[in-house]
Amino acid sequence: MRSTRNGTKEGLRKTTLAMIRRVAFLQRKNSTGEGNEDTGYLEVSICELKHPPAQLCPTPEGLSSQQVIRRLILSSIVQSESSYLDSLKRILQEYQKPLLESHSSILNPEKVHQIFFRLKEIHQCHSMFQIALASRVSDWDQSEMIGDLFVASFSKSMVQSVYRDYINNFTKAMALIKKACVSRPAFLDFLKRKQASSADRITLYGLMVKPIQRFPQFILLLQDMLKNTPLAHKDRLPLQLALTELEILAEKLNEERRLADQDAEIQQLSHSVGDRTLNKLLNSEQRQLIHCELLTETVYGDKGQVLKSKRRKLFLFSDFLICANVTWKGPPEISSLVPLGAKCSVKWCAPLAQIQVEEVGQDGVAMSRRQSSASNTAGRMFLGPPRLFQDLEELQHDLAVVEEVSLLVGTLHGLYQNLNSTVSQDWCCALQRLIRLKEEQIQDANKCCLRLSIPGRPDRSGRPVSIMVVFNTLSPHSKISWVNRIYLAKLAQRKENSPGWECHEDDCRTQALFGAPLLTCSLPVLSSRTHSLTLEAALHSPSQSTLLGLCSTTTCLPQGYLWVAGGGGGSLHGQVDIFSLNRTTPRLVKSVPLRSSVLCLELVKESGPQTEEEEEEEAGRVTRAGNIICVGLQDGSIHVHSSVDTAVETLQTLVTPDGCPVLCLRHSPSFLFAGLASGKVAVFQRGAGERLWDVDSCRLVLLGSQPVHALLAVEDGVWASCGHHVSVIQGESLHTQVLEVHHDPGCRVRCMVRSGAGVWMAFTQESSIQLFHTETLELLQEVNISARSRHPGQLTVSCMLICQGLLWVGTDQGVILTFPVPTLEGIPRITGKGRTSLNAHCGPVDFLVSASRTLVPDFLSRGPVLSSSPDGEAGAEESSSQDPEAPPLKGLLLQYRVTSSSQLPGKLLSAQPPQDGGRTPPDLPEHRPEDGSIYEVNEDPDVWMRGRAVGVGDEREAKRSRMTSTAVFSGGRGVRRTEGSDSAENATQNTLLVWQLPLMLSQ
Repeated sequence: MRSTRNGTKEGLRKTTLAMIRRVAFLQRKNSTGEGNEDTGYLEVSICELKHPPAQLCPTPEGLSSQQVIRRLILSSIVQSESSYLDSLKRILQEYQKPLLESHSSILNPEKVHQIFFRLKEIHQCHSMFQIALASRVSDWDQSEMIGDLFVASFSKSMVQSVYRDYINNFTKAMALIKKACVSRPAFLDFLKRKQASSADRITLYGLMVKPIQRFPQFILLLQDMLKNTPLAHKDRLPLQLALTELEILAEKLNEERRLADQDAEIQQLSHSVGDRTLNKLLNSEQRQLIHCELLTETVYGDKGQVLKSKRRKLFLFSDFLICANVTWKGPPEISSLVPLGAKCSVKWCAPLAQIQVEEVGQDGVAMSRRQSSASNTAGRMFLGPPRLFQDLEELQHDLAVVEEVSLLVGTLHGLYQNLNSTVSQDWCCALQRLIRLKEEQIQDANKCCLRLSIPGRPDRSGRPVSIMVVFNTLSPHSKISWVNRIYLAKLAQRKENSPGWECHEDDCRTQALFGAPLLTCSLPVLSSRTHSLTLEAALHSPSQSTLLGLCSTTTCLPQGYLWVAGGGGGSLHGQVDIFSLNRTTPRLVKSVPLRSSVLCLELVKESGPQTEEEEEEEAGRVTRAGNIICVGLQDGSIHVHSSVDTAVETLQTLVTPDGCPVLCLRHSPSFLFAGLASGKVAVFQRGAGERLWDVDSCRLVLLGSQPVHALLAVEDGVWASCGHHVSVIQGESLHTQVLEVHHDPGCRVRCMVRSGAGVWMAFTQESSIQLFHTETLELLQEVNISARSRHPGQLTVSCMLICQGLLWVGTDQGVILTFPVPTLEGIPRITGKGRTSLNAHCGPVDFLVSASRTLVPDFLSRGPVLSSSPDGEAGAEESSSQDPEAPPLKGLLLQYRVTSSSQLPGKLLSAQPPQDGGRTPPDLPEHRPEDGSIYEVNEDPDVWMRGRAVGVGDEREAKRSRMTSTAVFSGGRGVRRTEGSDSAENATQNTLLVWQLPLMLSQ
């Protein structure tokens, strides 16, 4: 195995000889001996073997359910790898080999080598891996380990180099195939014959894309394997390391492909541009292609009717936007073999600074409506959002009229069955419901409608003119992505963000524009005329504003409120500032003075969901009454406040027994842990289903003589730092396990952050941070941040944060650094390049806190647009109250709750004579069908109160994909630029820096 891992020929020969023995194992039949039911069967097959593998002894009895599941997952890995190797072998033997050996010169051999570049090396790497995998499978009963094999096989630089070359060449290879299909009919016929003769009908493109998809498949399989591996199992740490290696490799390959696709798009666009100036701009290294996508441009008439629509391709660069006409090149029959490329020609180009995103009906933007006669609109189908706004205005007008009619009906002296206050009020409710539905339709129409205001030619007087262009996206995700990217691209053009970060390494080409956080603003915080306050802590209290539209949601900060706390003047003065995050810039909405300095904050959310359905609902849930905020004070008390908007209601006050200052707070589902300056941890408990903590349940855990400066919640317990030791405290039993994390007794742990299966620790007056395993408490990595920064002198860590795949490190020198870390269940090792922010504080970074919010599914689901079918919003129904000989009338059936007036008191008010010649008693009028002519058929008004249900497909799409908005806040004294001679701004004032991150799409 050691020789195989090293890639030697001797190891390959020995392992192949072992596999010729036709090893198969782990087959277990049912206890009765009848049938061939598979309850844990694994079979190893090597594609090079000439004979089928034999079967070994049955699986040992007494296996746990997790062991059986791990065997099944291992079987999936073996089968998946075998299928992948077969696909690679098909490419080499059925496509490359015949093309090279062809006597008719179907394709130039040089182009054949370019198309299949590095495929042979990939096949060799995975052949070695399959042999090692088969050897490991044969020894599964003794080892039951698979993670170390993945680490040994895919951490090699040779594997990474081969895949990187293949992915960089993939776009070029597809372009060569498309060109050869057009210019060489023999090659096109060759591809058709190969596809038709294959059993699965997979095209060459379908086979060649599999190497790109391989590592995400491995990640999914290893995630399942790790999920079913017990905590004490020896394979857990290797599996976590394997997940880390594969995630890092997949991220690198994705970045390589993104850069290759970006270069191909720019080259294709530059070839179609006749303007030399624009061509020079496209080929400039300072500009970056951020996003490009095929959209549909729609032109509406004055009344909202669709005049025309055409496919366009939008190119968003770092400082300008290009709209291009699209023509598909190549015969249509090629599209079944390889994706056709679009030939683009520039239609218009506009600077990004002059482009505005318009949202009709939201954010104060309205669309004007022109009145026109019925003769001008006859025979036209109105589909555009302007028509929806016209309908909304008409409904609002009708509601005002009906309300006046309702007042007049109330003055009637007679009592009429179908004309009374009950009926007129029902009309008003029905119109209000129609208005709500129309507003939902407007919102649905805006979800996939991207409106851009671009500069046009000046008018005759020389004044600038703006033109509105409308693009329809394929999904709300696409529209949200465009709005957010345009906003961030404008943000990146500001002085403080150009540049905003620097890399210690020279090669920074792989650092994308949106890979670095962007500084949004800086604002003062904890300003007091009477006291000198210091920053201590901050947290994000999530909330959702129903007043914000889709456009605002994609550009504002994560909705909610930011609590910033501190104190000063001894222990007599404290303050909490609450900022609203429901706009692009935080706004101070409330300042709360406290009797003592605030040292720490902790948000305690209501108990989370238990099922997958509840988790989907939880993704977009707003602040609930059960969420509370705990505030630790200098006087040893803990105030428990409600977190509903800006209401700071004190729900409970907890007092520690010895009255020591509360330095840190953390919570688990059942306990609240408070780190005290006396070296103890106070533990408060709450019962199942209870919201607040039991005041009399306080228990103290003595850790040492030094203060407890950091707590980290892990499962139902915490990691607590005391000096140079960290104690792992179990919540229920308070059992403590002590770990020495630093050799110097005079050094203490300053902060701890967790991601996946690792915990990063920072120490006082130290520039090194250390990574520990959460399960084995083993030291896994140590990184010196000063060595990874260009900042002169030594940097010492003051705070840390892990957010959206970045480890943020704040220093005592005011400098902020970020390091990429894996985001899955693996080990959060630092392997990428570190970046240093050029925007820094003038003093130590007091805190780093993140704010995240997931868009609710209603925003991500696309509802029905206005339909003209009878099953539409309130389909046109034929009125049955008219004379049968008269022409039928079309209109809305106006009804909310009253489905019939036959049970209402009074006489029937109708122009038709009674059927019984007037013999009907006036107090018992008969109910006729025409009484329902003013009502709608539906008898359940609650259905309309809830609005339209989301389609099944849209609901699945909304649940599969989540878009998360994230921002990071840093607190410290003043703000300055680390480069140049710019003077610091407000060097002694408490300042909050706000960093915006791009929207993240997750599954």
